[in-house]
Amino acid sequence: MAAEMHLHVVASLLRRGRSLDCLSSGLTLLALLLGLAPLLGAAAQPLNALLCALLVTLGLIEKYWALRVALDAELFQRLAAAPEQLPSRTAELDQALAQLGLQPPGMPARPWDERSRGALRLLRLQALWLLTQLLLAGLIILGLPWLSITG
Repeated sequence: MAAEMHLHVVASLLRRGRSLDCLSSGLTLLALLLGLAPLLGAAAQPLNALLCALLVTLGLIEKYWALRVALDAELFQRLAAAPEQLPSRTAELDQALAQLGLQPPGMPARPWDERSRGALRLLRLQALWLLTQLLLAGLIILGLPWLSITG
């Protein structure tokens, strides 16, 4: 049952995307709150608003990839639960994806190794967007003293 273990491992890795998404959601909410602070009486600063908008935008992009990773995690877990039905379930999955417009109709069936690489690529993209968001937040934190001196 190597296929079963392979599917379980991929599903487990993909579920780690939830932790990445929680961190990104926290950063996004914090940026949103800071960006909306002028509504509560804080002094409005265009540069702060721009930086907060960038952080929120990066968070929304990460959220898109997180949703795709979560969908794949659920699909891999469901298919790993019944490895003896993998060929028939694969055909059913491809048909459902085509009916929902998530896959071109008539696309040839891909092997699960290729599907696994594609799903893990989505996880890496999610992590990359989170890393970009974290780097921007770090630059903002490190740059705040310099921004307050010049502004």
